[in-house]
Amino acid sequence: MPSLADIRQEYTAAGLTETELDPNPFTQFARWFQQAVESEVPEPTGMTLATANSAGQPSARVVLLKGFDERGFVFFTNYEGRKANDLAANPQAAISFWWSQLQRQVRIEGTVEKVADAESDEYFASRPFGSRIGAWASEQSRVISGREELEAQVREIESRFADGEIPRPSFWGGYRLRPTTIEFWQGRPSRLHDRLRYRLHEGEWATERLSP
Repeated sequence: MPSLADIRQEYTAAGLTETELDPNPFTQFARWFQQAVESEVPEPTGMTLATANSAGQPSARVVLLKGFDERGFVFFTNYEGRKANDLAANPQAAISFWWSQLQRQVRIEGTVEKVADAESDEYFASRPFGSRIGAWASEQSRVISGREELEAQVREIESRFADGEIPRPSFWGGYRLRPTTIEFWQGRPSRLHDRLRYRLHEGEWATERLSP
């Protein structure tokens, strides 16, 4: 096994300058996100969501971005799992995207709130059949006896809804992270990366460059 200190990649992509940065961070994000999709980055919507409970204990996991606009960034999950419990106690959170082929990272911090029920209903109805069944079957983050218990729950839910539509369970829905800071990180040679950050101040976005 090679030494961990010897595992490194030299970043050689083009840089990010202030003149290239759009004044609107959501427009800039849309531009980078589209380039990630066009570059066939695996799971371009995958983002690490970091939360903390009331005691400050952090927790992080990968979730999928399901929408964004100038209100913020939306993801969906069980409202009774660990991340939901964290957010109920401490609605501050951070998300990050890593698009390796483009040598880019986006880091976002802000406050999280539930989306409207109608928005959750609309997205839930668009999910594949198995995903809708899974939302009902999984008591997220609860310890279970084994895979068999989960599969038995799936069969029970499939039987329950065999003759009709599958409604969205009340314990499942969306969250929106309303950002206060958004940082765009572009890898550069010799670890002298470009870091340009937007900060929300009195309703306006200001930009600044950070030392790598």
